[in-house]
Order: sequence, then structure tokens, then C-alpha cells
Amino acid sequence: MSGYKRMRRQHQKQLIALENRLKAEMDEHRLRLQKEVETHANNTYIELERLAKRHTVHTDKEIKAATAEEKRIQQQIIAQQKKELTTFVDNQKKEYRLCKDKIKEEMNEEPSTPKEEKQERLSRHKETVQRSQAEDEAHLLDQQRLVYDRSCRALKRRTLVKRHGFEQEQMREELNKKKTQKEMEQALMIRQDESTQELERRQLQTLQRLRVELIFLQHQTELENQEEYNGRRQRELHRKHALEQRQQPRNLKMLEMQIKKQFQDTCKVQNKQYKALRNHQLEVSPKSEHKAILKSLKEEQTRKLAVLAEQYEQSINEMMASQAMRLEEEQERECQALKQQLQQEMELLDAYQSKTKAQTEAQHERELQMLEQKVSLRRAHLEQKIEEELDSLQKERTERIKQLFERQEREMDAFDAESARLGFGSLGSLDFPKEDDR
Repeated sequence: MSGYKRMRRQHQKQLIALENRLKAEMDEHRLRLQKEVETHANNTYIELERLAKRHTVHTDKEIKAATAEEKRIQQQIIAQQKKELTTFVDNQKKEYRLCKDKIKEEMNEEPSTPKEEKQERLSRHKETVQRSQAEDEAHLLDQQRLVYDRSCRALKRRTLVKRHGFEQEQMREELNKKKTQKEMEQALMIRQDESTQELERRQLQTLQRLRVELIFLQHQTELENQEEYNGRRQRELHRKHALEQRQQPRNLKMLEMQIKKQFQDTCKVQNKQYKALRNHQLEVSPKSEHKAILKSLKEEQTRKLAVLAEQYEQSINEMMASQAMRLEEEQERECQALKQQLQQEMELLDAYQSKTKAQTEAQHERELQMLEQKVSLRRAHLEQKIEEELDSLQKERTERIKQLFERQEREMDAFDAESARLGFGSLGSLDFPKEDDR
């Protein structure tokens, strides 16, 4: 029993040690998963920071390029207008010379006209032409200024449109990056949940397998102990019966001696009674009859003693036969009683072991059901969390795009309203020379 108790304590220690080892393994697993999540979060932060810096650099580059483009086009317009003005002035000079020559020819055809009148007429024509050319030049300069201002305004509008375009592109890139990172995070969470499920199932199988092995070993030990106990009880009973068999002759001899002593005591009592009867008969009988009386009494005494001896001999024989039968019956009853007792104990042990096995199987089934319920509930919560995060991300995406478009629309409306106030009208149809056309 002490060895059995020691074995039970050892089994309990093994189960506790395994549970502690599995708990440490699960803690290490969860710590590793937490580090994976933290690493992914840090990588996501780094990626978004890198994207934001790249967007900032790209924005600065676009602003510089737009500014350079504006200057290039402005300089190109100024050069074109200066060329147009030069051509216009040259044409005016050429036209003036042609008109002057024509007037001189006309005046030469009129020789009667005084020279002073011709000079005055030529001077008036010169003033008229110069005034007209000055007005045409001023009109051209006004048109060029208007074209220049309108072109600069249209160029600013085109720059604003381009800026809105790469702002939208950058926002799409940022939102797509966030969506990609979120999808990677959710895929990581699903993989972690699956690995946790696998570890939980494997740990439960390990614990239940050890429990089954220990119960089997315990039942085997209980059965061996019971069989050893049964054998010991049977050997003890066999030794007891063998001892009784060996002691029976001596016991019978003692009983026989007791019967013989009783016989001897009875004989002594009868001898005393015979002597008393003999003395009494001799006293009351004539002396001549004494011999016959003695002979008759002697024969009667001998006959009674013979009968008594035969009775005692029969009693001894019956006693010996009865004692032998009684011993055999008693030993048989003890054997049957022990056999029945051991059979009942074996049945009780079998019933106890069957109950323990059934309870263990039921416990394992409950543990498996609880684990499956826990896994299913955790997975449902994870899927709900993923769905909520995706909905939140989509709402954020929609809201940010909406806010960007609204802000850009307000900026464009304000710019167009300012352009209309300045009298430029529609600016979307103007074409600008490309850099390769210079």
C-alpha cells in the first residue's frame, strides 16, 4: 500500500510537471506572437514614415518643377511677345516708309504745289502715321500684357490641377499601403491563431496521453497488487489447512485419550458400584448363595464393561470420522468463502477501474469540447475584429478621399472665381509650349 501511494504521488508530480512545462511553452509561444505583432507594427510605422518622407520629397520636387516650368513658359511667352513686338515695329517702319515714298511720289506729280505746302502736308501725314502706329503699338502691348497675364493665370491653374492630381495619387498610395499593411497584419493574426490552435490541441493530446498512460500503469499495478494479495491469501489459507491437517492426528489422539479417561473413570465408578452391590448382596444373602451371587455379579459386571467398552470404542470411531469430516467441510467452506471474497474484491476493483476509465474519458471529452468551443469563440472574435477593422479602414479611406476632393474642389472654385473676377474667363482650353518646342 505504501508503494501504491508513492506511485500515486509520483504520477501526480508527473502531471503537475507536464502542466507547468506546457504552460511555460504556451507563455513562450504567446510572447513570440506578441513580438511578431510588435515587429509588424514597427515595420508598418517605418514603411508609412518612409512613404511620407518620399511623398514630401516628391511634393518638393513637383513644386520646384512646377515653378521652373512656370518661369520657363513665362520667359518663352515674353520672348515670343518681344519677337512679335519687334516684327510689328519693323512692319510699322516699313509701312511708314512706303507711305512716305508714296506721298512724295504723289507730291512730285503736282509740281505746281508750293514747297511749304508739300512740307506741311508731309509733316501732317507723318504725325498721323506716327500717332496711328503709336496707338497700334500700345494696343499690341495691351494685348500682349493680357495674353501674358491670362497665360500665367492658366499656367497657375494647370499647376494647381497637377498638384491636385499628385495629391490624389499620394493619398491613394498611402491608403493602399495602409490597406496592404492591415491585410498583412490580419493574415499574421490568422496564422498566429492557427498556430495557437495547433499548439493547444497538441498540448491537450500530450496531457491526455500521459494521463491515460499513468491510469493504465495505475490499473496494472492495482491488478498486480490484487492478484498478489489473492495469491497470498490463498497460500495463507493453504498453510493454515495444511497445519490443521498435520495437527489433526494429535488432536484426535487427545480426544481419544479424553474418551479413554472417561471410559476409565466410568469403569472405576462401576467397580465401586459393583463392590457396593456385592457387599450388600453378601450381607443380605445366605452364605451358601455367596458363590453363586459373586459369579452372577462378576458375569454381569464383565458384560456391562464389555458393552461399555464397545460403546466407547464406537464413540471414538465416530468421533474420529466426524472430526475428519468436520475438518474437511470447514476447510472447504473457508476455501469457498475466500474464493467468493476474492472474486468480489476483484469485481469491485474491475468496477472501480472501469468507472475511473469512464470518468477519465468523459473528462477528456469535456476538455476537448471546451477547447473546441474556446477556439471557435476566439476565431469568431478575430473574424469580427478583422471585419470591423476593414470597415473602419474603408470608412477612413472614403472620408479622407471625400475631404481631399472637397478641399481641392473648394480651391479650384476659389481660383476660378478669382480668375473670373480678374476678367480672365475660362482658362482650361489654353495650350502651352512644351520644353522641347523652345
